[in-house]
Amino acid sequence: MLPDCSCLNNFLSSRRNFLKCAAVAGAGLLTADAFVLEPNHPILDRVPLTLPRLPERFDGLTIAHLSDFHYDTYFSVYPIAAAVRMVNELQPDIVVLTGDFVTMPVLRHKHMDRDAARASQPCAEILRGLRSRLGVYAVLGNHDEAADPDLISDGLTAAGIRVLRNQAVPLERDGSRIWIAGVGDVLLLQALPEKALLGIPRDEFVLMLAHEPDFADYLAKLPVDLQLSGHSHGGQIRIPLLGAPWLPDLGRKYPYGWYRIGKLQLYTNRGIGTIRMPARWNCPPEVTLSTLRRG
Repeated sequence: MLPDCSCLNNFLSSRRNFLKCAAVAGAGLLTADAFVLEPNHPILDRVPLTLPRLPERFDGLTIAHLSDFHYDTYFSVYPIAAAVRMVNELQPDIVVLTGDFVTMPVLRHKHMDRDAARASQPCAEILRGLRSRLGVYAVLGNHDEAADPDLISDGLTAAGIRVLRNQAVPLERDGSRIWIAGVGDVLLLQALPEKALLGIPRDEFVLMLAHEPDFADYLAKLPVDLQLSGHSHGGQIRIPLLGAPWLPDLGRKYPYGWYRIGKLQLYTNRGIGTIRMPARWNCPPEVTLSTLRRG
């Protein structure tokens, strides 16, 4: 007896239709995750860091770290505000911001774009809400430097944020001292780390803010203990087993997380905002809380 081919064909057709519907539904869920859910919900990464040159009086110092805001009226307002609320709930000792408050539409070598730079004003107003015991410190990123670094720096300063442009400031506690230093943007040839370190005794602890993480290979040759960076966004899109399809210059070697380069320790934050497209997948925006330990 021959099998009923019409029943078999109906079964196969139903199975194909089911798989097509499942594929469409899966693609819809993935799109919703990448464009709606993940980009708008920063997550907290707690990072303990053991540093041999940290003075005993600063053991337990907490640092909240945000980066790469790329302020946009539609796509980044919510995650920036959410990140500020998260930081304030943590009650950190210090807050650091490692650049790219704005986005340049076309990123060439340094050229002024005041329209792009003005986006730093509403961004600074949101960041004005950050609270910490010992201050909020920032450096500029390559987008900031290419747009209008003075305008952006002035806006952040007016919001109570100390912008370090190849400078360092001391923090003192019970007779002990550490330094927070910051360099100008590396890609735009504004980084002068030797100038930032000028006058700091070589045996004192230095935390360096630098937008591009791969600059660590150079800073590892200097008396710097810890570098905090952003720039890479972690890739924004990270495919399991393959990683990020695209990473920026000077953000490819150390794209996210913790690294040790000689005696230097580096942490790269995945950032808050997005560029190229307003999507993240397998790479959520990040609020980092580092706790420094002497050891």
